[in-house]
Parts: sequence; C-alpha cells; structure tokens
Amino acid sequence: MSGLLALPIALPIGAAAVSIVVGRWRAAQRVIGVVTLVALVADAAVLLARADSDGAVVGQAGGWEAPFGITLVADRLSAVLLLASLATLLAVLVYAIGQGGVERNHVGFHPVYLTLTAGVSAAFLTGDLFNMFVSFEVMLTSSYVLLTLGGRRDQVRTGMTYVVISLVASVLFLTALGLIYSSAGTVNLADLATRFTQLPVGERQALALLVLVVFGIKAAVFPLFFWLPDSYPTAPTAVTAVFAGLLTKVGVYAIIRTQTVLLPPGDRPQVLLLSVAAATMLIGVLGAIAQNDIKRILSFHIVSQIGYMVMGLGFFTVAGLGGAVFFVVHQIITKTTLFLAGGLVEHRTGTGNLDRLGGLVRTAPAAAVLFLVPALSLAGIPPFSGFIGKFALIDAGLDDGWWGVVAVSLLASLLTLFSMTKIWAGAFWGEAEPVGPGHRLPGLMVGATAALTALGLAVAIFAGPLYALSERAADDMLQGTVYVQAVLGR
Repeated sequence: MSGLLALPIALPIGAAAVSIVVGRWRAAQRVIGVVTLVALVADAAVLLARADSDGAVVGQAGGWEAPFGITLVADRLSAVLLLASLATLLAVLVYAIGQGGVERNHVGFHPVYLTLTAGVSAAFLTGDLFNMFVSFEVMLTSSYVLLTLGGRRDQVRTGMTYVVISLVASVLFLTALGLIYSSAGTVNLADLATRFTQLPVGERQALALLVLVVFGIKAAVFPLFFWLPDSYPTAPTAVTAVFAGLLTKVGVYAIIRTQTVLLPPGDRPQVLLLSVAAATMLIGVLGAIAQNDIKRILSFHIVSQIGYMVMGLGFFTVAGLGGAVFFVVHQIITKTTLFLAGGLVEHRTGTGNLDRLGGLVRTAPAAAVLFLVPALSLAGIPPFSGFIGKFALIDAGLDDGWWGVVAVSLLASLLTLFSMTKIWAGAFWGEAEPVGPGHRLPGLMVGATAALTALGLAVAIFAGPLYALSERAADDMLQGTVYVQAVLGR
C-alpha cells in the first residue's frame, strides 16, 4: 500500500520527464498526461477507500521510521481532497487539449502541468512541514511558468506579483521551520503534536500564528489576499481554473492540518480565525460586486468562499470542521467549473467583459447551462452542494452561539447570489451584443466542463455519505491521537 502513497508524487514527475523527451509529438504528450491522471484518480480512490475503512495509510520512505524519515500519510482528510483535486486536474487537462492555445503552442505545458500535479499531491500526502515546504515550492515554480505562458506583458507583470508574494511567504515558511525545529527538535507533524504541548504557551502560540500567516498568504485570506485578483485573470483559462480550484485550497488544507495538530484545544485561536473568516467572506464578495469582467468577479469569489472554510475550522467542532471539509470538496469542483464555463464564454465571444456581452442563452445555450448550475451552487441555492455546505456551516455556528459570523456568512451568500445574477443578466440575458467573430465551442471543452458539472451534481446527490465522511475526518483531526498513532504507532 505504501507504493500507492508514492504514486501520486512519483508518477507525474516521471511522466513529466517522458513528456519532455517526446516534446515534438504533441499527441504523445497528451496521451501521457491523460493516462497519468486517470491512473492517479484511480489510485486516490483506492487510498480513500482504504483510509476510511482501515484508518490512515502511512508509508515511510527508505524504511526510515518516523519521525526520522520522510513520512507520507493518506488519512480521510488528505485522501478525499486528493481525489477531488486529481479529478479536477484531469478534467482541466482535457479542457486545455480541446482549447488549444498554450497547450498546443508550448512544448512545456504538459511537463509543467504534471509537475504541478506532483506538487499538489505531495502537499496533501506529506507528513512533515519541511516536505510541505518543498511541495509548495514545486507548485510555485510550476504555477509561475503556467501563469506566464504566452508571454504577454500583463501576464508577466501579474506573474511577477504572484512570485514576489509567494517568495515572501516561502521565506516566512522557512523561518517558521527553523524556529519550530529549534524549539521542538522535529518537523514531523505527528511528533510535533506531542512535543508542541511541552513548549511554553506563549512560544507555541507564536509559532502557530507564524505558520497561520504563511498559509494564510497561500490560502488568500483577509488581509493577505491582495495578490490574487490581479494574478489569476490574465492567465489562460485552463491555468486559471486549476489555480482557482486547487492552489488556495491546498493553503486551506495546510491551515486545517497545522491548527488542529500543533495546538491543544485550549490554545487554538478561535476568535482570530472567526474574525478573519468574516472579513474574508465580506471583503471578497464586495470586491466581486465591484467588477465587470467574468474572470475578475470569479477571482474575488475565490477569496470570499475561503472565508466559509476558515469559519468551519474556527468553530473547532466536529460539525463545523466536517462542514468545512465538505465545503472544500464542493469548492474545488464548483469553482473550477465556473472558470471553465467562463472560458467557454470567452472562446465563443472573444471577451469576458459584461458590457460587451449579452444574449448567450440563445447563441450559446451549452455555455449558459454549464455556467448556471455551478453559479447557483456557489450562491448556495438548494438543492445544490453549495447550499448543503453552507447549511452545515451555519447550523454548526448557531449550535455554538457564533451569531455574528453566521450573520456575515448569510449576508455574503446573498451578495454572492447578486453577483452571479449580475453575470447572468450581463452575459446570458438580454439582446445579443455584436462582438468579434464567434468560434464554435470544441467538444472537448464542453465535455470537460459538463463532466465537472455532473461531478458537482453528484456531490449534492451523495451529500449524505460525503458529509458523513467529512465528519469522520473532522473527528480524527480534533482527537489528534488518531493521526499520531497512525504515524508513530503510539
């Protein structure tokens, strides 16, 4: 089983190397990429089934026992997020192949995309902070290349902003690693769960706060989100969709993992997290309302929806954290689908500016349907998965008496519905606007978007089992001892 743990990291790296060798044959690159991701989705499904039935799957690289070696762990939390992420990466790759553009014109697209896949997988599976740092650096390097493919001036400018902010976060992360190792003598997460409790209260709270800032930048929480709305919209649609659906969610995963593992219940920064969550929800959605371009509206919504996930963590209850896990899965799929649907609009009309759009419900009905379903889910309209996730989070907040943050979440949800209505009225309703020469929507682009839309509907249909799994994952994290025993055997 330890081979299955290494596969999501090793296979895409090996496939990336082969993809470089066959770079002159784009068809070969496409086959390598799709086959690799299909295999990884199957592997992640097996890991999730094993983690849920038998407990966390743990592997020790080179046979070195934890905490001395490199530990890979697939528990319920990491396995379910890994499966959702790999399924999304597969759909987006198919979309990119159908779209052409950078995928067709740049030999490096497939190798870099596969390297990004390895970085995402490693971030979910690693059992220590140092290799989490390495995983983030792999994602940073790959994402910078993908952001700037095409070489347009606006891409390079916004890509530099992304890199500078990410490098600042990396320096802070490396500083935090040094301080944690100096204080606790380890960076293994399971070992830290025990040793952190032996540190003075002020010291462990300061270290945990530094880690929260580092991952807060990666997750784009308030007030550390300013880099995101300008960086994502300039990239090609497939790249933007991957970043929107995955990269910030990896940051959220890291926040959830470290805040539950490193700190005992009495030291967890509950008020701080809930305050950050409320501000993130509200500022993000207000920024979305002020925009007039589909990609920029959706980019601000990335920020706003992160607030709901942090809110669920901030409750530090099984119901709240379970709702957060469910909501992360929902957002990985829904947010990616929305950006792909927005890409269909741009491909059909040549623009995403709402002032230049109109009547697409008649001229591009497929794009209209594929946008409407995830948009309603994002706004929390029943019976879609967004409603189920938000209902679970609000119910958990009301049970614990957190009326203020619940009220903010409801207001943010109403404003989200308003902004989705703004896109619908501007792009899909009304009279058709005369734009540039229209392009037919390629079947692969429509098919990939439809597949993710169907997956989002499946999350709603099977919300009961998925939420039960999310609660089991939350219970494991809040207990703490489950993770430690799986890794250290004690």
